[in-house]
Amino acid sequence: MKKGFTLIELLVVIAVIAVIVGFAMPNFLGARERARDTKRKGELVQLKNALRMYYNDYNKYPAWTNGLVIVGCGTAGTSNCPPSPACTSGAEFVAGGTDGCGNMYMRKLPVIGSAQQYRYYQVAGGDDFRLKINLDNASDADITTSQARCPVVAATNPSGTLTFGSTDYVLCAD
Repeated sequence: MKKGFTLIELLVVIAVIAVIVGFAMPNFLGARERARDTKRKGELVQLKNALRMYYNDYNKYPAWTNGLVIVGCGTAGTSNCPPSPACTSGAEFVAGGTDGCGNMYMRKLPVIGSAQQYRYYQVAGGDDFRLKINLDNASDADITTSQARCPVVAATNPSGTLTFGSTDYVLCAD
């Protein structure tokens, strides 16, 4: 008698492995989404802190253009960011001084403007702002909490409209 596995036994083992992989794969893919969302929320908090430092220097939050560009760089703090002043090498948030290189608020701005990235809105005449990001994980409980804490308000620039979608995570000046 030969020892070995029958074709039926091999097919059963393959089917069991396929079922296990089928259950495990969505959990791994969901972990990637949650990791990306955590990174995005962390970058948003860093940008919020940079905006607060800007407020301490200029007594208002920087202006904006269509939610895509922060207007807070340069010598007077009124030039577009990014691109940043000549004293920097990337998309830094830098303002003040005689050459626009006085205060660095954030070494590298997160990407602003694509469908998956950040939007910035100055509101309340420069005394408040809204930052928003579209998260991949629509069931993230922080979305509802953030939108309740930072509700939609009128934005100061009529060329941009402030609205929140069902997956938008939002931060405000507090």
